[in-house]
Amino acid sequence: MRTESDSLGQINVPKDVYYGAHTQRALNNFPISKETTHPEIIRAFLEIKQAAAQTNATSGNLDRAVAKHIVDATKILLSQPIDLTMFPISDVQGGAGTSTNMNVNEVVANTALEQVGRARGEYGYVNPNDHVNMGQSTNDTYPSAGKIALIRLLEPLFSELTLLVDALGNKADEFSTTYKMGRTQLQDAVPMTLGNTFHAWLKPLRRDFKRIEAARNELYTLNLGGSAIGSGINVSYHYQVHIVPNLASITGLPLEQAHDLFDATSNLDSYVALSGSLKNLAVNLSKMSNDLRLLSSGPRSGLHEINLPSKQAGSSIMPGKVNPVIPEVVNQVAFEMIGFDTTVTAASEAGQLELNAFEPIIFKSLITGIEHLQQAMNTLRINAIDGITVNKHRLSQDIDLSVSFATAMAPIIGYKEAAKIAKESLRTGKSLREIAEKKNRFTESELAHIFKVEDIVINARTPEHGLVLHAPKTTV
Repeated sequence: MRTESDSLGQINVPKDVYYGAHTQRALNNFPISKETTHPEIIRAFLEIKQAAAQTNATSGNLDRAVAKHIVDATKILLSQPIDLTMFPISDVQGGAGTSTNMNVNEVVANTALEQVGRARGEYGYVNPNDHVNMGQSTNDTYPSAGKIALIRLLEPLFSELTLLVDALGNKADEFSTTYKMGRTQLQDAVPMTLGNTFHAWLKPLRRDFKRIEAARNELYTLNLGGSAIGSGINVSYHYQVHIVPNLASITGLPLEQAHDLFDATSNLDSYVALSGSLKNLAVNLSKMSNDLRLLSSGPRSGLHEINLPSKQAGSSIMPGKVNPVIPEVVNQVAFEMIGFDTTVTAASEAGQLELNAFEPIIFKSLITGIEHLQQAMNTLRINAIDGITVNKHRLSQDIDLSVSFATAMAPIIGYKEAAKIAKESLRTGKSLREIAEKKNRFTESELAHIFKVEDIVINARTPEHGLVLHAPKTTV
């Protein structure tokens, strides 16, 4: 063990660790979760420390030799996968993220000390607070690191969302002339195509992409240089002007400096907007998964319109049973994201005066939601959508037995008379066409039109894609 001290006094720290007193106290105080602060947040923090050291050196406030040691230390730490044994603090923590900020400060300082042949904890040469944290506060570094992490983690989500939309579009094309019954309130409605169904699923996802993208764009504005509550205390003007451009150069992201550094809420509305957009995506994915489970239900006593790929045995007691496990897991991720949205909203609202203390749970919720949605879309596409096949015989049978063609009769004989024919078909078990022919209310050309599903359903992959019914231009 080695003994370190802070403003609370002395504390023992394991001899070989790179963190120090503040991190050890956090480990003692926050045994909440086995999950640690996300590596992308740590990565962004290290980049912030590098940019801060460079900026403070050029301003003349930080000795250039010390700055170089700090920069070299961050480069070493960034050159390899984030070692979570160095950053062991729970991702749920009190203190508004101060413990994570100090954890990074201590690891950078001790890495720098090691590189110059000094002992860990010898902070008189490179100090976590006075040197690594110069010009900074948790108020501006923690939200900035969190935003950068979110921006990066959204990229694979956008990629998966695009791939899923493309997969749905391919199935829409494949099934563009596969006719089926549409349903409203789980009751027979009118004919459509299976392609219509896939288009109805992909369009909300396109809107989700735009909503998430708009929310992401709000994350690029950082309040670095604001220091404590945005007052800019102990921060040079040079630092305020140059820190974000320097960080943008290091990260490769188009980051912008907030015009009002006193924005102590750290753009919490942007977190709420992002969370809401992710929730919308989750709801649309869940609705699609509900439909997939219904359409594939059976195989003998359900709708059984489509076949989902068989992925694993569905029962420990019923031989041969196969369950829709992929849509089920997507549903569960959606339920989780809906809960995360509630958490983010509550945590954002709970902030008081010049600081929100609950950003750790906000970032945990957003990051977990993003990663789980990304993986859910991946497995939905690969293990479900791409392998869907159709039971054409069942679809044709449903259409042949349906009384929905009465809808096409209504423009000719009126809604009330068409309803009578439909009810008679249901009551007697006779086909709608058989009854319609006996009524002598339609010409042969009208009957041909009414019962020709190709004429009733018009398909086209256009922004206005949908079901269109045409009445024949004849008079009775």
